[in-house]
Amino acid sequence: MTVMLERPTPIETPDGPPDFEALCRTLLSMEVPDGYRAEIIRGSIVVSPWSRAFYLSVMRSVRRQLEPHAPEGQIIDAAPFLFSFPHQERAYGPDVYAAEERAFQSHDRYVDGEALSLAVELTSAATRKADLEDKVTVYGMAQVPVYLLLDMQEESATVYWAPSAKGYTSHLTVPFGKSLHVPAPFDCELDTTGFGAPAEREDGQKGAGGQPEAG
Repeated sequence: MTVMLERPTPIETPDGPPDFEALCRTLLSMEVPDGYRAEIIRGSIVVSPWSRAFYLSVMRSVRRQLEPHAPEGQIIDAAPFLFSFPHQERAYGPDVYAAEERAFQSHDRYVDGEALSLAVELTSAATRKADLEDKVTVYGMAQVPVYLLLDMQEESATVYWAPSAKGYTSHLTVPFGKSLHVPAPFDCELDTTGFGAPAEREDGQKGAGGQPEAG
């Protein structure tokens, strides 16, 4: 009788410093609890809760408005993918993104962050600090042309553009309800009407979120 031994399948990781590759392998082998997602931020694996229910309508609105202006060969989506930035030792899963379609013609578990032309993050209590600080710097240093930050706690939208070796050099903020110009390569107006949280119900709970947010 011949016994066939099944060899373990290696976990593919993006090329980068050894510590970063080790973090990537660990993240992909983790059993993340239902309702949570994991990213690599500042050299650590950070697990945070998925968005509140009403965030979906905001993400769909962003996608619907920007899709007609996406550069040729790029797609806009909100599917859960991790984009790797090996030189910064980061791996982010933006809420909405625009990226080169050809970057997804791969069996890899990580997508090259250089394929991004737009990253959109909707803040939560758990992720707000990273969205406002770490990601602004990293997306800019990685030459992502546009970073759109929707601050769901302050109900404001900020667009960052003109990336440089130190981060973005230009940004503009408007309160929800106002129009925000999204610079090249999109060069269009984004209407942020309806991006705020639903009104509270009579019982004092938030209309669509319901449960208090973790983090």
